[in-house]
Amino acid sequence: MKLRIDHREVEAEEGMTIMQAAALLGICIPALCYRKGIAHHPSCMVCMVKDLDKGRLLPACEYPVQEGMNIQTHSREIHDARREALELLLSDHAGDCEAPCRRSCPAFMNIPEMNRLIASGNFKEALQIVREEIALPLVLGYICPAPCEKACHRASIDGAVSVCLLKRSTADDVSRMYSGLLPSIERSGKKVAIIGSGPAGLSAAFYLLRRGHLAVLYDQHKEAGGLLRYHITEEKLPRKALDAEIEVIRLMGAEFRMNTLVTKEFFDTVLLGEYDAVIIASGREEKQITDDFGLERDEHGLKVSRTTLAVGSQPSAAGSQQSAVPVPGSRFAIPGIFACGNIIHKRQMAVRSVAQGKAAALSADHYLKTGKPGAAHQLFNSSFGRLMKTEFEEYLKESPAADRNEPVKGFMGGLTEAESMKEASRCMNCDCRKPASCKLRIFATEYQAHQKRFAGPGRKLITKSFQHEFVVYEVEKCIKCGNCVEITRSVGELKGLTYLSRGFDVRINVPLGGSLKEALVKTGEKVIEACPTGALSYKIRNHE
Repeated sequence: MKLRIDHREVEAEEGMTIMQAAALLGICIPALCYRKGIAHHPSCMVCMVKDLDKGRLLPACEYPVQEGMNIQTHSREIHDARREALELLLSDHAGDCEAPCRRSCPAFMNIPEMNRLIASGNFKEALQIVREEIALPLVLGYICPAPCEKACHRASIDGAVSVCLLKRSTADDVSRMYSGLLPSIERSGKKVAIIGSGPAGLSAAFYLLRRGHLAVLYDQHKEAGGLLRYHITEEKLPRKALDAEIEVIRLMGAEFRMNTLVTKEFFDTVLLGEYDAVIIASGREEKQITDDFGLERDEHGLKVSRTTLAVGSQPSAAGSQQSAVPVPGSRFAIPGIFACGNIIHKRQMAVRSVAQGKAAALSADHYLKTGKPGAAHQLFNSSFGRLMKTEFEEYLKESPAADRNEPVKGFMGGLTEAESMKEASRCMNCDCRKPASCKLRIFATEYQAHQKRFAGPGRKLITKSFQHEFVVYEVEKCIKCGNCVEITRSVGELKGLTYLSRGFDVRINVPLGGSLKEALVKTGEKVIEACPTGALSYKIRNHE
């Protein structure tokens, strides 16, 4: 039979679904409950499409094709229907996509993964995880005010995990600091000038170098470090720690042009004339910078795009223009200028400056490759808020019941490796086991779903089942798609999984009070693979 999908004709066989027919045209329709080869019933309703002739929405994963159908798979109406379906699922979903410690870190560092590696004694890989987001782990290990520890779920039980000291422990060995600095990457031949060698400038240089670009830092002072060197005392930040971090960036290939004051003439002739991009990371008074370089200010400092950190009204990653109107003599028309650190928001935490340095570097990298600044991709984050006392026991299933370990040598002395491993093991691993592959998160991001739109006054209590040898079941993350039920039924599990209770209270679990170990004798791997969320996952985590 013939039908039309998105104005394109397709021949489909009788018995095919709309989703299967669309696939023949290369059209992918989103779905959570559908999985090829598994008997299912449409429940998530994320696959909605529209029958234009009849004017109604249909579930594409289940509805059969008919001769002469005229189907539309994308429109504002369809987008809104899919988003609403996702928001209804999220109203009954209790779980954290990312641990609260990571969400509260201005650099979005993967703290739980760092902790797991330290706990296993793998400090080298832990440092690599830290450096994915933070270029100065040793420095920040001394001076970061650790907002992550204030958000730690364990803080309400017996004291937050010592994240700041653990971060420092990954970098306090010189051999680790200087190993594996540059991945095997082809040099781009592009040069980027960085004004300022403080935390933002050093961070920008680190990530530009890792992407194959040459970074040249200009600073009016004799030694690099900016505010880290000239405004923080030796008692709070040992100079040897700062010097070690700077030496890392020097060994990566950065060039430091010290004792150089960047004037308007130097900016115009040298930086704009000889470099492919410029990043302003200066701690100088922003009014002087903006006046000298012809840039605009707002109430915080130098005016930049909030998404790309590009200066002025340069095109964003999507090509849209900022709304600001250029003033006479301004640099709005000059592409490739970015800014980060105190120049755009003074007196901010060093960790935030380090995060902005990375963001500016990545935006500049995107510009060097495409001609347009790049904006960071923000994933949807489910969050259930604070732990309740009745949930403490559930979360302590993944860590020992132990008080916070204070370093014998004191804060400035730091944790020994043994102390670090013991302290890191206190992490309750609050992050989801499927942060990158969870379809609920992927589609919630795509359709910009709001978690709280249909949320009630309370939430379900978190439970975690570790009864199986390698499967973890977190019931409150389940969307009741039934894939696991069908798999255990089709394979002939003696007990398997089934629907329990009725209405809003329905849940999937083992019948007759059985254990997960009894239910998944043959199908443990299959149900994990088929689960569209993090409800069923492996005990041992993989760094997705």
